[in-house]
Amino acid sequence: MSATGIRLHAPAPGWALAADIVVVGSGVAGLTTALRCSAAGLKTVVVTKARLDDGSTRWAQGGVAAALGDGDTPEQHLDDTLLAGAGLCDEEAVRLLVTEGPDAVRRLIETGAQFDTGPEGVIELGREGGHHRRRIAHAGGDATGAEISRALVEAVRAQGIPTVENALVLDLLTDAEGRTAGVSLHVMGEGQHDGVGAVHAPSVVLATGGMGQVFSATTNPSVSTGDGVALALRAGAEVSDLEFVQFHPTVLFLGADAEGQQPLVSEAVRGEGAHLVDADGVRFMVGQHELAELAPRDIVAKGIMRRMQETGADHMYLDAGHFGAEMWEKRFPTIIAACRAHGIDPVTEPIPIAPAAHHASGGVRTDPHGRTTVPGLYACGEVACTGVHGANRLASNSLLEGLVYAERIAADIAARHAENALHARVPAPVAHPDVPAHPLLPPEARFAIQRVMTEGAGVLRSADSLSEAAARLARIHAEAAGALAEEGKTAEPGVDTWEATNLLCVARVLVAAALRREETRGCHWREDHADRDDEAWRRHIVVRLNADRTLAAHTTATPDFPPTTSLQEK
Repeated sequence: MSATGIRLHAPAPGWALAADIVVVGSGVAGLTTALRCSAAGLKTVVVTKARLDDGSTRWAQGGVAAALGDGDTPEQHLDDTLLAGAGLCDEEAVRLLVTEGPDAVRRLIETGAQFDTGPEGVIELGREGGHHRRRIAHAGGDATGAEISRALVEAVRAQGIPTVENALVLDLLTDAEGRTAGVSLHVMGEGQHDGVGAVHAPSVVLATGGMGQVFSATTNPSVSTGDGVALALRAGAEVSDLEFVQFHPTVLFLGADAEGQQPLVSEAVRGEGAHLVDADGVRFMVGQHELAELAPRDIVAKGIMRRMQETGADHMYLDAGHFGAEMWEKRFPTIIAACRAHGIDPVTEPIPIAPAAHHASGGVRTDPHGRTTVPGLYACGEVACTGVHGANRLASNSLLEGLVYAERIAADIAARHAENALHARVPAPVAHPDVPAHPLLPPEARFAIQRVMTEGAGVLRSADSLSEAAARLARIHAEAAGALAEEGKTAEPGVDTWEATNLLCVARVLVAAALRREETRGCHWREDHADRDDEAWRRHIVVRLNADRTLAAHTTATPDFPPTTSLQEK
């Protein structure tokens, strides 16, 4: 796969660091990779967009799914994952996840993470949607992500791993042969480094999290603007399954016009016995699935949307008043605090909820070692498409995926260094282009993109809605490209314009893939193609960016991904 030659319009790097590996992102995937690489003796640098503890991981409420309980097995976990993934999971990738997962969780505990335990010191396990057993390890009741983040951040600091905080990654640097040579980045604020710089390294790991901010309402933090996927596309990497965006069924409803990050009401609340009801108190999920409220997320989200359509309501309710105050405050302190902050007391009244964008099941295509189609570039966590999630992620598999595949990436990079495959090479990036190859969007384009995506590519999709979304996104793209081509003008480089440009890039790919997939599968719901079509569509849609900024999409011939490693091995 050749690089596109496309880079964001930005000043040339004014400073540089050198390392064996640069990890972009500071969630569970990024920090686990960094810790394992550092322990293997590799000079590791962590770059993160905000503070070290400010990524998506800290917002995770439910926990980590793993076969840790008596009677549970990796095979049972595999079965639940494959069922949720609606025929598109890579079974070998899932098998790696569920078999290596329990030990990865134990190593996380050795790193310092403290999970909730019972009186005898045994880890307490909860249950969430799609799981037939209690296998969700949690911490602080509903603050699992915050505890994992705390433990990993403390370990990174204890090891003295160099970090560059408040840094937005811009583009992949490559050498004359097209191999990874590091990243360019912009550091926001004062510190040892400021402005645009570079980290030169033969291995780059993208662990940048999701792209939920492409929609108006999401559970994702404001930093989740698809930067890693956009960077990978500009670098010539393939992305896959981007049409499968999981909308979490139970997000605190703050009004039809609410925008930005919305408070999540964890699936674990339903796992402990909360009921989904309409305004009349009717449990509408009963009879729709054997697990009722604990069906996989795509089924629950669809059930909620159908009931909203039937009743003309803009939200449904989650009723857990029977928990009592003591259980609410012990098991779900974060959620009850968020509800009360918005004037709702779940102890005495049902919680208004509605689906909102939550997790991207697709992303940068990788192999079992996290390698992308660009040599030296790896991806891990939500930015990656390992094949684990298929068409719909099983609840609480995401933190486990970050743990397991981070360890696999670190082992692969360490092995390659040991074999001198990378060690003998000092990356020499090609020169920074004098002419901007990619037009930047004005900051206000971010909100226009979010409205387009929410209206046309949200929970409910159709050929008409997606075609309209594609046309509106194309106009936004064409206006910026035309101004650059005809007048040599582009928006002023800066965080807001870089983020808006990245959002447009991932939005275009998502819509193109969703328009192409003419069926309903997992969390991709086409109103005009209501049925799942295994014969025609048990396939993956793979997209890359052409040098002229057009998209090249193709559908795989089988449910299996083609190898990613042909360029890596050269």
